[in-house]
Amino acid sequence: MRIMPAGPERAAELSRLHALSFDKPWSAAEIEALIGGAGAFALVAGESSPPDSITGMILARRLFEEAEILTLAVAPQARRQGVGQGLTLACADLLRGAGVQSLFLEAGVDNPAALALYQACGFVEAGRRRDYYDRGGRKVDAVVMRLDLNTGRP
Repeated sequence: MRIMPAGPERAAELSRLHALSFDKPWSAAEIEALIGGAGAFALVAGESSPPDSITGMILARRLFEEAEILTLAVAPQARRQGVGQGLTLACADLLRGAGVQSLFLEAGVDNPAALALYQACGFVEAGRRRDYYDRGGRKVDAVVMRLDLNTGRP
């Protein structure tokens, strides 16, 4: 598996991949705007060509000494093969090298696979956001997770 940066020109591909993982996927225009925004970046897993060989993507944003993972998506056929973990760790390494102290994310309490992935990458629970996600009229809490990158803290 190769992990490489992806720019706004790949927004349509990333949007298609995002739609395979989320009930409310982000449009190509939304992804393009995010990647083009200050401090934001995307990494993809797979091969550089053909474009449909992308098996995963992560989108993150840095603001001074903190960063957040905005989204992570892995193609269904590539799940449970280390793609999500590889992308998460590559993102953390990139941010660590840039001097970021803490990396944050939110994951639904109803998503045990995501919670287990992030815990395996070293994230710890930092709080909860009540009723953060709307699952078709059913509200679900989000677990806020933190990974300390350059502080020496767990």
